[in-house]
Amino acid sequence: MPWDLLVPHLLWARTDPEVAIERLKAYTTRVLDWNANVSNLISRHDETRFVERHLLESLEPAHWILESGAENWIDFGSGAGLPALPLALAGIGKRWVLVESRRPKTLFLRKTLEDLQLKNIEIVHSRLEILVDDPEFASRFDGFTSRATLTLVPTLLLAAKVVARNGTALLWKGSRREEEMNEDDSWKTSWEHNGLLGLGSGNIAVAKFLRL
Repeated sequence: MPWDLLVPHLLWARTDPEVAIERLKAYTTRVLDWNANVSNLISRHDETRFVERHLLESLEPAHWILESGAENWIDFGSGAGLPALPLALAGIGKRWVLVESRRPKTLFLRKTLEDLQLKNIEIVHSRLEILVDDPEFASRFDGFTSRATLTLVPTLLLAAKVVARNGTALLWKGSRREEEMNEDDSWKTSWEHNGLLGLGSGNIAVAKFLRL
């Protein structure tokens, strides 16, 4: 796998690429083993391009995360742990909460944390739609990530309940992102669009929002 593709982004994340790549290799091995022998975490077509399709897309915005100054992050719909675990393995953020509603994927995440002895990461088996009504989660975070989950507006409306003022949300979105932003402007009462970072050569980009 083309691990060298990750080096510039790990350097921008101010982490040791050699150490981080070893951690990412251990994580990747567990994703692929689980995918082959237990249940689907990613598409079978993505197994041979896991680095460029999943790790690289997760790590490319690392410099944005550092610039935001956010340290306490919540990841919505974590699935195989993307983008949160690659970012955490690269030393991004001091604390992560990964929210996943599907039990098999929650089991994978918990076993991976145990195997890799990852600290300051919490796995929550629930739906964010439920958690946002829990007073414990109200404005608890200063950073929010979401990749391949709900459309933009519902995601931001949920994020507004758990992200404190001046916090940051990063959403990995496809080619419909502009349409999603414009079809309903209710998100603008809580968020300001603060930038767009294209990923690789495809249609995927990360949209950055600041909590008002």
